[in-house]
Amino acid sequence: MKHEAIDKGIVSQTLNHEGRSFYGLGIAPKILEILERIKFKTPTLIQFKAIPIAMEGKDVIGIAQTGTGKTHAFAIPMVQRLAKEKGVGLILAPTRELAIQIDEAFQEIARSFMLKTACLIGGAPMQGQIQALRRNPRIVIATPGRLLDHISQWNFMPNDVTMLVLDEADRMLDMGFAPQIMKILRFLPKDRQTMLFSATIPKEIMQIAATYMKLPVSVEIAPSGTTVELVTQELFIVKKEVKMRLLSKLLAQYHGSILLFSRTKHNARKITMSIRDMGYSVAEIHSNRSLSQRREALEGFKSGRFKVLVATDIAARGIDVIGIELVVNYDLPEDAENYVHRIGRTARAGRLGHAVSFATPDQSHDVRDIEKLIRATLPVSKHPEMPPEEFSDSRQEPLRKGVKRYQQVQKRYKFRPR
Repeated sequence: MKHEAIDKGIVSQTLNHEGRSFYGLGIAPKILEILERIKFKTPTLIQFKAIPIAMEGKDVIGIAQTGTGKTHAFAIPMVQRLAKEKGVGLILAPTRELAIQIDEAFQEIARSFMLKTACLIGGAPMQGQIQALRRNPRIVIATPGRLLDHISQWNFMPNDVTMLVLDEADRMLDMGFAPQIMKILRFLPKDRQTMLFSATIPKEIMQIAATYMKLPVSVEIAPSGTTVELVTQELFIVKKEVKMRLLSKLLAQYHGSILLFSRTKHNARKITMSIRDMGYSVAEIHSNRSLSQRREALEGFKSGRFKVLVATDIAARGIDVIGIELVVNYDLPEDAENYVHRIGRTARAGRLGHAVSFATPDQSHDVRDIEKLIRATLPVSKHPEMPPEEFSDSRQEPLRKGVKRYQQVQKRYKFRPR
């Protein structure tokens, strides 16, 4: 095993991942039986690398793309350690949907050890959560805001926490949860194990690691910004008014489940109505929908009742559905890193997947940001069933327009280069 020091005292480990197996990772026989029963045959690379380290009680930073099995990378060691030791495990997640999925994953393992869980999320009644906390759960999964609500009302005692997981840490920071996370971290005992899992590693995460973690071991499956391995990508450069006609062609072309991303919840509503008018079964999931509506949409999408799920980035980390055939970026994301999270919803669990993005001719800068992050050039396409003049095949067209506008401004205001 090779160790090499990196910034802020973080240690990186590189392991050979040939011939992976759950056996030999220090997992208790009872949990191995459970994994066999739920058809977990081979650990993913993040599980193979992170589980033995977490079992030793060390702090862990796990960097891996979405859809690589991060939840069980911390669920297995947490259940095993809590079955033998006193204390409470706390998992913080950015979205309600992700918190619910984590809770479901934990229950598969924890119930065999009589370890109760509680899921504390916004949009759900407080009273039911208070009752769950009164049953003394050993594992608490929460969104940051709702956890602070319970702490302020003395429903949850943070001094009992011996293990902490920050899941999708970069997404929590993107969503503005940094102040709440810092407040929660100050409440918790210093003598604890901390695990941080993320798809990307911005400087804010390094700051958290340096301040609140004890010589964490860094487990990096792929460089920050790496896309899932089996996804193919395609870019259409079209005018805004052409997008819906192009979408109708794609909906007719693909017969599997389709996840579509809109930049805003208002546009998501309009897109949903247009898709419904085309005759397709569709649901929407965004912050204007109640928790019950979001759960119904997600369950309907999983079961195949809805062919299309229209979502904003609030769902980019909260949808764990195997078998999504196509991801459509109807609008490019505001943040290039969200592109990686969006397309990571397809090509999961060893399956193939495809991602299509619509960019308008003035979005060359956004496209370049994405390509810089993923270290690849997005192939530009034209749909064969639409007039070729409705598409642009050049990323330089908007750039040339920008240069021309700049020259016009220079001439008008008599700017001179220094």
